[in-house]
Amino acid sequence: MREQIITTDVIANPRSHYGDAKASTRHFITQRVTGLINVLFIGLLLYIVVRVAGQDRTDLVAVIGNGWIGIPLAVLIGIVAIHMRNGMRDTLEDYLHDAMYRLAMMLNTLFCLIIALAGIGSVLKIVFWG
Repeated sequence: MREQIITTDVIANPRSHYGDAKASTRHFITQRVTGLINVLFIGLLLYIVVRVAGQDRTDLVAVIGNGWIGIPLAVLIGIVAIHMRNGMRDTLEDYLHDAMYRLAMMLNTLFCLIIALAGIGSVLKIVFWG
């Protein structure tokens, strides 16, 4: 007969605590707020795509070089990167644990940071230096 191990940290136990409650709440709120901002900015993104469809590079630089278009686009890229990091965090939490999870989260954060810096830097270069 197999011996069953009973622990106090089971999901069915309402007194079990997993992780930092404040960090989880911050993650939840950040995910919802960045999602809402992404929905609000979709109009800007659609305008840019429709405006530059079929145009050459000069027209693209002219549209993105406009401060009223370029700066919000740079902000959007940063917010999308934060949302992307948080979304991948949810997936990584489900499938990875301990050291492997920490490594994957570090690589996820690094990837999102590189994407955000490259995108924001490119857009701001066009806005301020043409």
